[in-house]
Amino acid sequence: MTIESILRRKGTDVTTIAPEASVKTAADWLRAKNIGALVVATREDAVLGLISEREIVHAVSRYGEIAASMPVKEIMQYGVTTVSPEESVNRAMNLMTHHRVRHMPVLRAGKLAGIVSIGDVVKHRLEDMELETNVLRDVYSAAR
Repeated sequence: MTIESILRRKGTDVTTIAPEASVKTAADWLRAKNIGALVVATREDAVLGLISEREIVHAVSRYGEIAASMPVKEIMQYGVTTVSPEESVNRAMNLMTHHRVRHMPVLRAGKLAGIVSIGDVVKHRLEDMELETNVLRDVYSAAR
C-alpha cells in the first residue's frame, strides 16, 4: 500500500501558513480546522517546514505570553521529512519513527500534494491488518 491510497481516502487539502504569520494565527488555524500541524510555505508554495502543536507548546514554555506574537518562522521546524505519493505506508511509518515526527508533507515532483499524520498511517495499517485477518479466517473456514 502506498501513501497515495491514504491521500485518496482522506483528501489532499493541506492548510499552509506564511512564515511571517503570528504563532497565535497558527494556533487559531490548528484549533479551527481541528488539525495538528500546518505546512509553512512561501507564496510560491515552496515548503519551508512545519509548525505543530508541539512547537507552539515549546515556544509558550520558553518565551511565555510573547510567543503568541512571534512569527511562525522563529519557532517552526525547518528541513522536514517528506514522502512521495508512491512511497509505501511502511516506509512512511519507518521515517516517522526514525525522525520522531507526527506529520509529513507529501510532495509530488517537488510540489505539495498532501500531508499524512501518524494517525493516518496507523489507521491505514490497522485496516490492512484487519483485511488480512479476514482473508485468513475465510481461507481457514473454507479448508475445514
